[in-house]
Amino acid sequence: MAGQIPQRFIDDLLARIDVVEVVGERVKLKKAGRNHSGLCPFHQEKSPSFTVSADKQFYHCFGCGAHGNALRFLMEYDKLRFPEAVEQLAARLGMEVPREGDDDPRALAREKKRKEGVNLLELAAAFFRERLKMPEGQGARDYLERRGLSPEVVRDYGIGYAPADWEALRHHLVERGIGEAVQVEYGLLVQREESGRTYDRFRDRVMFPIRDPRGRTIAFGGRVLGDAKPKYLNSPETPVFHKGRELYGLYEARQAEVRLERVVIVEGYMDVVALAQFGIRNAVATLGTSTSEEHLSRLFRLVGEVVFCFDGDRAGRQAATRALQTVLPLMIDGRQARFLFLPEGEDPDSLVRREGPEAFQDRITCASPLSEFLFEQAAQGRDLERIEERERYASQVLAAIGRLPEGVLKSLLLTELSRRTGVDQSSFAALMAKKSGTATEVSKAPTMAPETPVAAPSGRKADGATLGLMARALQLLVHEPALVARLPERDDWCDPEDPDGRLCREVVRLLKAGGYRSAQVLLAHFHGTPEGERLAVLARREPLVPRGLRGAELDNWVAYFQRHRQQPSRQEEIDALLAKQAGGERLTSEERRQLMALLAEVGK
Repeated sequence: MAGQIPQRFIDDLLARIDVVEVVGERVKLKKAGRNHSGLCPFHQEKSPSFTVSADKQFYHCFGCGAHGNALRFLMEYDKLRFPEAVEQLAARLGMEVPREGDDDPRALAREKKRKEGVNLLELAAAFFRERLKMPEGQGARDYLERRGLSPEVVRDYGIGYAPADWEALRHHLVERGIGEAVQVEYGLLVQREESGRTYDRFRDRVMFPIRDPRGRTIAFGGRVLGDAKPKYLNSPETPVFHKGRELYGLYEARQAEVRLERVVIVEGYMDVVALAQFGIRNAVATLGTSTSEEHLSRLFRLVGEVVFCFDGDRAGRQAATRALQTVLPLMIDGRQARFLFLPEGEDPDSLVRREGPEAFQDRITCASPLSEFLFEQAAQGRDLERIEERERYASQVLAAIGRLPEGVLKSLLLTELSRRTGVDQSSFAALMAKKSGTATEVSKAPTMAPETPVAAPSGRKADGATLGLMARALQLLVHEPALVARLPERDDWCDPEDPDGRLCREVVRLLKAGGYRSAQVLLAHFHGTPEGERLAVLARREPLVPRGLRGAELDNWVAYFQRHRQQPSRQEEIDALLAKQAGGERLTSEERRQLMALLAEVGK
């Protein structure tokens, strides 16, 4: 678009629109005095608390507090973005939506060209629909009838037929003053490189128009009737069509269900229309590509649940794995993703005909939740009784969990992984770190093995190098000074022989004394000193541990350092008891128990 929608146009639009009419198309309203009332569409209720005022052109729910004008209602109810909602309201009145900057000649030219392209594609769609009704479309009609499609479904999805003629569409459009160049640009014609001559891209195919959210045709998919290849052919990328963004059947699904709550993603056009024939109108298909993040972002703006439908064979499982990786970063709390695998040899079209719509709906309802599929996929082909296999299983699940946004789902999956593997949840924290798409190297530290004594590296590391053990604990305090409240009263866990340990002791004392909760205040205190430079280095590096787990991580470090600091004296006791035994003296039963306990403690 050329620019923003002017506020004066929005004000004028709202002055002309009747909010009662807009809301009444989606919510059953009854006249209640000067207002209208009904059940609120934004929360569950048994008695009406939702009111729409014709005088004030405003709606309000006394139950959940939802309120606004007609524009706000469309955005909330139909899950539209602001420009889409304005466009939809304007279309009701036959108004053209202006854009700031529309006086820019280049912007005007771009918008004019886009409209010409859309008009061109609408003319082509009408041409294909008409040809389906003619004698030359008999083969296509027979095919659709064999597939069990009713005239209503053919109408609702705008299905047509491209004649076998090499130039039928070209001649039709040229006669209406549309040049060949624009037909080539919008994917209707193919131009030969050697001769420059053009011919129709789609020939002897059942045609499926691909529509945008407003129902305008932006591309086509064609299913061949004969033996030509490819079996399915899509429009190429054009100024109005990007296959990684568009979904076949989404417009029709929204038309069929005003309050769309779930969408099923299937493989092809025929799967979508076959399910529609059996009353399942919430299916969409990608257009010859894997499901992209842009596809899913668009769907999750409309619905709370997406169901991926795949064949049960190896290729279907591989496609499901790709879909899982794509959907993980989008799974904020409140969203659901499920995975449905069909019996081998079946597709949605064949299965719904054999089982019927109710059985197919049951399959959708019982599809595996993302969590189940994630654990099942990681366990595939692995003997989880073996430690090495269990380690690979946990690593694969952790890699997937690491792609999730922070939230309840991520925490619950970590808890479940801990339950399934028997490993403490906090021990997985450092493995969650990612760097350039791969796991960052994890040092031998409490996050990996809290009980294992590891000698801390001497000296400090330069910025960008691997941090020492004490530096990692100090880093947590620099990024989240409030964690100091978790520390024990005594600071003897800080190693006085390690420069970072000595600095850590100073930082702890300063934080406790001053009650600082800001990293900037802490850095300012040490400004201009070598210690300040060291803290600045740590502040620039983000901790490997996710924010929600940093408190538990610091607890692990402190416990680890406390054990490590106590070991020298225990080693002296062990040496004395072993020397006594080596000198031929028998240890008493109490001394033997003490030796075993010390060895076990140091070995942790």
